[in-house]
Amino acid sequence: MRDEELERVANEVRKGIVTAVHAAKSGHPGGSLGAADMLTYLYFEEMNIDPDRPGWPDRDRFVLSKGHCAPGLYATLAARGFFPASDLEGLRHIGSHLQGHPNMRDTPGVDMTTGSLGQGVSAAVGMALAAKHWGEDHRVYAMLGDGECEEGQVWEASMFAGNQKLDNLCLIVDHNGLQIDGTIEEVNSAMPLAEKFRAFKFHVVELADGHDMSQIRAALTKARATKGAPTCIVAETVKGRGVSFMENQVGWHGKAPNDKQYAQAMAELDKEAQ
Repeated sequence: MRDEELERVANEVRKGIVTAVHAAKSGHPGGSLGAADMLTYLYFEEMNIDPDRPGWPDRDRFVLSKGHCAPGLYATLAARGFFPASDLEGLRHIGSHLQGHPNMRDTPGVDMTTGSLGQGVSAAVGMALAAKHWGEDHRVYAMLGDGECEEGQVWEASMFAGNQKLDNLCLIVDHNGLQIDGTIEEVNSAMPLAEKFRAFKFHVVELADGHDMSQIRAALTKARATKGAPTCIVAETVKGRGVSFMENQVGWHGKAPNDKQYAQAMAELDKEAQ
C-alpha cells in the first residue's frame, strides 16, 4: 500500500480506538492512539498474515507487550478483517472477546496474552528462538512502552536475544515520554534506550517520527535486512496522537472520553480523513 493509503487506514484505526474506549467507559486511549501508525503499517504492509487463517503456522507473530494498549491492537485487527468492526463496541463488556488486555484464547489475530508489563518481550524472544530451532522463517515483532523499559525482565530477555543472535526478532519501543504516573524522567527513566539496546547486542534504528509512514517503512525494511542480530526500533511518538485534547496529556493514559469529548474526537478524526 502507498503511504497515503496507510495513513487513511491509521485514521480509521484511531476512530476504532476512540469508539471502543468510549463504549467501554474505560480503557487506555493515549498509548493506543500513539501506536496506531506503527500497528497499521505492521498489519497492512509488513507482516505475513492471513485474517482468514489467524492460526496459520507460517504467519509472522506480533506481541503487544504493553497490553493495556489493547484498543489499538483490536482496532487494527478489526480494520484488517480479523473480526467485524462492530465488535469494538463490546470492549471490556462481559461476554465480549475483547477484554481490557489481549487474550490469545478468545480473540482472532492475538498471538500472545499480555498485560503484566515486561513479560511480552520474553514471550516474543521465546517465539523467535523456537522458530530458529525448528528452521521456520517467520518473523516475530513485539511492541513495548518506554515506561515498560523500567522492568528488569525486559533487559533479561533482551540480553538473551542478543546473545542468541535472533535476527528474526524486532522489538519496537513506543517512546512517547509518558507513563501512568507522569513523565519518564519524573518516574524512573530508563534512558538512553538506544544505547542500552546496542549494549545488549541489538541492531538499533532510531525513528525520529513514529507517525510518518515513510520513516516506519524505512525502519522496518532495515530490520528485515539485518542479519546476525535482533533489531530494536526506538520510535518517537506522541501519546494521544490525532485527538488534540489527548495529545501529550498523561491524564489520557487510562481514561475514557465522555459523550462530548467523544463527539469532538470523532469530528477531528473525520476532518483529518478529508
